[in-house]
Amino acid sequence: MEPSDLRVALFSGNYNYVKDGANQALNRLTAHMLSRGVNMRIYSPTVPQPAFPATGDLVSIRSVALPGRDEYRFGFGLVGAHRDLRRYRPNIVHIASPDVIGHRAAHWAGAHDVPLVASVHTRFETYFRYYKLGWAQPLGEAILRRLYGKCEEIYAPSQSMVEVLREQHMNPNVHIWSRGIDHDLYGPERRDLEWRRSLGIDDADVVILFVGRLVLEKGLGTFAETLRALDRRGQRYRAMFVGDGPAGDWIRERAPQGIFTGFLGGTDLACAYASADIMFNPSSTETFGNVTLEAMASGLPVVAARATGSTSLVAEGESGLLTTPDDVEESADALCTYLNDPQARACAGEVGRARSRAYDWTHINDGLLQRYLAVASKGTSR
Repeated sequence: MEPSDLRVALFSGNYNYVKDGANQALNRLTAHMLSRGVNMRIYSPTVPQPAFPATGDLVSIRSVALPGRDEYRFGFGLVGAHRDLRRYRPNIVHIASPDVIGHRAAHWAGAHDVPLVASVHTRFETYFRYYKLGWAQPLGEAILRRLYGKCEEIYAPSQSMVEVLREQHMNPNVHIWSRGIDHDLYGPERRDLEWRRSLGIDDADVVILFVGRLVLEKGLGTFAETLRALDRRGQRYRAMFVGDGPAGDWIRERAPQGIFTGFLGGTDLACAYASADIMFNPSSTETFGNVTLEAMASGLPVVAARATGSTSLVAEGESGLLTTPDDVEESADALCTYLNDPQARACAGEVGRARSRAYDWTHINDGLLQRYLAVASKGTSR
């Protein structure tokens, strides 16, 4: 089978209407597959003014704003997609989110004897505890097992996430589809002292950086409490938050000492990374941690929660330090290691930058193409 023989139907709950690491990876994947001659069609909710242009042919699935999080959409299964699917006749169905759309797509694939694969982008089952619904996590995991168990293969972005999925008995066939980095964009040469000064940051100030959507599941509570712990110790630092989201007012109230830039992209984001001094990623919900890799490529030491993604990216004691999730004092200790030692920051940043060079998008997406070909070939022999 050749790449041009593939007809992949990609189902996502959010392909381009809100910008995050998961949908940027999916758009990169689509662009790469199209460049290799693969036929790709995407099925996802849409909005009149998306966060960025969609790559490839995007078929709109009927949806409504999600109550309480109206920046996201709730898709009504495959409403609006059935006729297009019949015409397209995919020979692989790829689901990228375990929502109603993903479940209905899995059902469609089974009913039409089309091989099903899935990529795992977020640890949705861990979200429950951030919204005081921890009792529901076992139910969430059971629903995920039912979905992923129907797949020929599932794809995780890191070895640590592969191990979690196997421990949870999601599927015996787990492969790595990692993430890459644009090395022409991210790098320490983007550091801009004038930009820092425009934000009121002195040249001698050491800046702790947060990058991501301002939502509770990104560990914002731990970040704010850790800053308070540093304040109690009399530690000098500056904190910068890059991003926006529904918890923006919440974190501004709890971290009034922070500098909030709002959403940044492209060279502005690359400048923000390089112009900071330490990356702090307290999230334990990541499956990979794009922001961690971007910080490493920018030459920053990383302090991160010891969780999936981060444990595969951060070389403990070399490119950064890993801490117990939600342990405020341990996080403060780790940050102080770099706040008070410029040489330690420089050495860890160099190691992280070197490690980041192994993450190449072309090689990574070619690997997934080979998985597609293997799965589709197996499907035609059934």
